[in-house]
Amino acid sequence: MRVDLHNHTILCNHAEGSVDEYIQKAIELGIDVYGFADHAPMEYDPKYRMSFEQKNIYENWILEAKEKYKNQIKILLAYEVDYLEGHIHDEVIKTDVDYFIGSVHFLKNKNDMWGFDNPEFIGVYKSKDIDTIWSEYFMAIEEMAKTRLFDIVGHLDLIKVFKFLPKKDIRLIAKNALKEIKKSGMTLEINAAGLRKPIAETYPSKLLLEEAYLLDIPITFSSDAHSVDQIGFKYNECIDLAKSIGYTKCMTYEKRDKELLNF
Repeated sequence: MRVDLHNHTILCNHAEGSVDEYIQKAIELGIDVYGFADHAPMEYDPKYRMSFEQKNIYENWILEAKEKYKNQIKILLAYEVDYLEGHIHDEVIKTDVDYFIGSVHFLKNKNDMWGFDNPEFIGVYKSKDIDTIWSEYFMAIEEMAKTRLFDIVGHLDLIKVFKFLPKKDIRLIAKNALKEIKKSGMTLEINAAGLRKPIAETYPSKLLLEEAYLLDIPITFSSDAHSVDQIGFKYNECIDLAKSIGYTKCMTYEKRDKELLNF
């Protein structure tokens, strides 16, 4: 079974292509389960997400597609929700979805927040100790897992995107976060988007996936597609990585219920 659970729509304002185009490409590639998990609305950083007024539009698009293509592919409705204190809304988190992806895209910088994966703010990396940045990031991941609000951890080590790597062992920095992910029952996605970024490797790295495997944390697969040509990106490479570590099954969801599938 081919599963791809993290994909976007034009409503996030930094993607292109219609819902139909995405699904038709997924069918062409032999994907069996395809999930839309667009950026959930919140007041912070509205430039890169749908508005609250567009929430119903998004859900209607996906639910209509689920019915339209039900004999060809399984379509799932989800949200990628930014874990940002004070900005997680009941209107989002109480939505009837198949799953929620919890992601960290912002860290505190003095009295403000910075989007560490946004090239606009790349200079902040040079103004702070890199080990501190990594520690702060994984502390945020740990806190996100503790909320028990989410099903999947989005791009676990996104902080590496621009290749600013820590001096300290990455496994030690991520240790507590991984333990909390295990306690929370969350799934890790193997996200191919990192292969399109300066770091040029999946999220998470092989090292962290090996740690996750030792903790018996399940995985799933994601293109994190923001355009039709990114659907199924390097899928076989991601499969091979998972198998090399020992994984043989991946997680999917329906109405928040888990199901492990062979891949």
